[in-house]
Amino acid sequence: MARPRLSAQEYATGVLAGNRTTLGQAITLVESRRPADQKLAQAVLTAVLPHTGKAMRVGITGVPGVGKSTLLDALGMLIVQQGKTMAVLAVDPSSTLSGGSILGDKTRMQRLSMHPAAFIRPSPTAASLGGVTRRTRETMLLCEAAGFDVVFVETVGVGQSETMVCDMVDHFVVLTLPNAGDELQGIKKGVLELADILAVNKADGDALPAARRALMELRAALRYLRPRHAEWTPEATMVSAMTGDGLPELWAAVGRHRDVLLQSGTLAQQRGEQLRRWMWAMIEERLLDAFRAAPAVGARIDELEAAVDAGTTTPSLAATALLAEFGVG
Repeated sequence: MARPRLSAQEYATGVLAGNRTTLGQAITLVESRRPADQKLAQAVLTAVLPHTGKAMRVGITGVPGVGKSTLLDALGMLIVQQGKTMAVLAVDPSSTLSGGSILGDKTRMQRLSMHPAAFIRPSPTAASLGGVTRRTRETMLLCEAAGFDVVFVETVGVGQSETMVCDMVDHFVVLTLPNAGDELQGIKKGVLELADILAVNKADGDALPAARRALMELRAALRYLRPRHAEWTPEATMVSAMTGDGLPELWAAVGRHRDVLLQSGTLAQQRGEQLRRWMWAMIEERLLDAFRAAPAVGARIDELEAAVDAGTTTPSLAATALLAEFGVG
């Protein structure tokens, strides 16, 4: 027998009480694309909204293999041992062929996933750009309402669209590998320009000399980049998730960045700008969904896509024809 659906107030009450089961169910609700679920999800978010905004929002990114999950496991343990609660929104890449995702972040954060002060939520990207899910922002709000002091968003990897994560966090951390010469070539300049803090990970053992060289190269590169905040000069450090070296310094740098943003008033201004961009992103998303759902558009999509593939029409003309079916001249 199907379990009765909770009401918006029941979801909100459970989330505000810090009930992990209800929090997980609420996150599943906001991730659903069913219209009925989305309507209920918005009611839940409206109910908890006054209780959000107090957490530190931290984004962490880096190329695949840089050790984001392993570092978060070690850094997270440091944070919870300081008496704070922490949520990790770990975004897993979805297969472009099957739509499936690995969802293995809990296995890579074994210590943190077992700690009562931590909450880890893996979510598939479902082909979303930016290395974040379509509903990461809403999930972050639910975690804040549940009382978590720190919310980390671990993104898929560095790329041009990865910068979308900056539209939802206060502090953006970029991890690099000890082989800085090759690594710098693989990092988009735009991502470096958005970084508030850079950290060379895996700075241990035989890789330690290379990590020191990488740190020098990163600091040199930062001198030629315009910082994201006029009042903050991005910092670079090196860490080891295996030994724990550098983790306190990394977390202290995040704290200094927060203090600067709070004292200057930039944090409130930045969050306001993020909310406005979020609003327009939602408008674009809803318009695209409505466009694809229009019967007249659906009737011609296959035909016009085939024509573009065959080279018998241009993408511009095909787009104009579909927009005309939607009523846009």
